[in-house]
Amino acid sequence: MSLSVLRCQSIYKSYQEAESEVKILQNVSLEVQAGETLAILGSSGSGKSTLLHILGTLDAPNSGEVYFQDVCLTTLNPKKQAQFRNKQLGFVYQFHHLLPEFSAQENVAMPLLIAGVDKNDALNKAQILLERVGLSHRISHKPSQMSGGERQRVAIARALVNTPKVIMADEPTGNLDESNSQQIFELIKDINKEFNTAFIIVTHDQVLASKLDRMLILTQGQLEAQPK
Repeated sequence: MSLSVLRCQSIYKSYQEAESEVKILQNVSLEVQAGETLAILGSSGSGKSTLLHILGTLDAPNSGEVYFQDVCLTTLNPKKQAQFRNKQLGFVYQFHHLLPEFSAQENVAMPLLIAGVDKNDALNKAQILLERVGLSHRISHKPSQMSGGERQRVAIARALVNTPKVIMADEPTGNLDESNSQQIFELIKDINKEFNTAFIIVTHDQVLASKLDRMLILTQGQLEAQPK
């Protein structure tokens, strides 16, 4: 029986714009099982990234709660939330957000170094993960020396380095051509099986979404199941 690893209840999010309130998310509830791959689709501006940021404690809802297993994340203070993100979550974005002055190995090791892991141990684990994602030949290269697909592989290795329970990906193939997109998808599926890591993927890519365990669509601030 699968266990819920991340869930949210009755999430409401709005922004104030001049005199009016812009409603983004309305009464959104979601449950993600351990090892599940979930796609969240929706038009531009529908609130997909906002929902992902709330689930990842990078943004706060106006009301509602987010739980990791039995821990209510929305009631933690910012320091505790940062510690939680570092240990339990991985993030992959459309733009890889690698640090340009550091090598691939140093970029992947960064979350471990932030967590206080010994530098040699962190670099060793980073090397192992870069080899795992097919980048043993790029360990000492900086982001500017790598292709877009290679940079995304580095970003995925970085997201994996703390062995998180959940990886959240925001348009991870959005900047890639079809061939690289397929390679990134295969890598995600391999990691999902090997590490039992849950993936929540925000995407416009219907082909990618259809290959995941479940699809939800965000429309008018609410989530609906999308038939495959």
